[in-house]
Amino acid sequence: MRKEGAISASIDVTVAFHDIDIIGVMWHGHYLKYFESARWALMDDLDFGYETMSASGYAWPIVEMHVKYLHAARMGDRLNVRASLVEWQSRLVMNYLITRVADKERLARAQSVQAAVDAKTHALQFVTPQPLLERVQRALSARTTDVGAHR
Repeated sequence: MRKEGAISASIDVTVAFHDIDIIGVMWHGHYLKYFESARWALMDDLDFGYETMSASGYAWPIVEMHVKYLHAARMGDRLNVRASLVEWQSRLVMNYLITRVADKERLARAQSVQAAVDAKTHALQFVTPQPLLERVQRALSARTTDVGAHR
């Protein structure tokens, strides 16, 4: 991962038969669905899952995605997929890292950029809408409190 953000979430997945290609490695496009699953885990941790996001009146389409493939995943590999929020003031930027659980080998890293749009007008928002910003601030405050409690 390029940079660990202030807020992150991880999921573990096992590479299934339907995710591999003819040469026995995970097809490159399937990495994106694992990144997406980790992203939603992070959003759920922020209490801004799909239903809450929809109710807020804003959508967050991905406008950029960059992936660096480092090593191949194979059928049966247990993977850890981590999503980390690194920017949230005017857009959402998340960094991702996929590692193989057995040997901690880094298999892929990525970054996504999302922009907020008004769900009714489709107008691009140039600052993070309050419903999400409040949840990010709450998570950051909780993290600061947790760190202070462990000193």
